[in-house]
Amino acid sequence: QLQLVESGGGLVQPGGSLRLSCLASGFSLEYYGIGWFRQAPGKEREGVSCVSSTGDITKYADSVKGRFTISRNNAQNTFYLQMNSLNSEDTAVYYCAAGLLSCLTGLGPSGMDFWGKGTPVTVSS
Repeated sequence: QLQLVESGGGLVQPGGSLRLSCLASGFSLEYYGIGWFRQAPGKEREGVSCVSSTGDITKYADSVKGRFTISRNNAQNTFYLQMNSLNSEDTAVYYCAAGLLSCLTGLGPSGMDFWGKGTPVTVSS
């Protein structure tokens, strides 16, 4: 079964950090681009960060630049989103995604072939 499973979400205080993980199963992540998206309550899903399959394109949403870092470990078939200096506007359900055409047309969902079911992140004191 081809799937992505997120973990690492939770409740964190403003200014804190979290690292989200996304484990791929049923396919080798090595050949795919990766991405993270989020959807806050009452808002549309938005792209947070992505990396192309070749690794030569990396994008971040302006709202997370300098605070979030996307990375991958192909040996473990896992990729990550390190989130620092979190604030209330980062509260959302975070989704990981993978696709052969990931990141080639920007931070949108096009190009993504597989999606996780999401992990909630709440930033609150």
